[in-house]
Amino acid sequence: MDRLAEIHLLSDGKLAAEEFVVLAAAVHPQVDYIHLREKKLSAQELYHLALILLNAGVPACKLIINDRLDVAMAVGAAGVQLAGNSLPAAAARLAAGCSLRLGSSVHSASESIDAASQGADYCLFGHVYPSTSKPGLKERGLTQLKEAVLAARTPVIALGGITPHNAPHVLQTGAAGIAVMSGICGAADPLSAARAYRNAVMEAAPEGGEKA
Repeated sequence: MDRLAEIHLLSDGKLAAEEFVVLAAAVHPQVDYIHLREKKLSAQELYHLALILLNAGVPACKLIINDRLDVAMAVGAAGVQLAGNSLPAAAARLAAGCSLRLGSSVHSASESIDAASQGADYCLFGHVYPSTSKPGLKERGLTQLKEAVLAARTPVIALGGITPHNAPHVLQTGAAGIAVMSGICGAADPLSAARAYRNAVMEAAPEGGEKA
């Protein structure tokens, strides 16, 4: 039976820590994973923010730490998202074993193949549409996303400029889910925005699809 596509919420580094904690605690029932993507924070600061999120009610099974494998393991997070300058996926898998869900950020079909061969559990592919987080960089589009989906031996999550309106087009490529930053973090009403994404994913699901 088909499973409902995943929704990953990524922090955008623009909200104050207190604001993001309130937002995450409110919207987590509408999303499958919450990524702490705070590139300016030290490992210690990231660790403390993760603990605050957990204490605010965000389930550990939904928490993914960007880049920092050590922090993800220390707080008992569900997974770690590896970027281009992170540990290689193979090294992270060796260190973490099967205890963490391992994501790898990719930008092409060949990179998705490499990530899967190194033990990544999923690939985060971007950016699909023009994105405010990547100003001046040309989007990769649905064609390249579909190429990555077909090439990968692991689920592909699409990122970049995805809205509730275009999410069905993204999922028609075979992507296993969508990732959102400003669409929720920058919304005037983040909870309503998260619900709109959830409704879009549910409406795009094949008949008989169910939540993972």
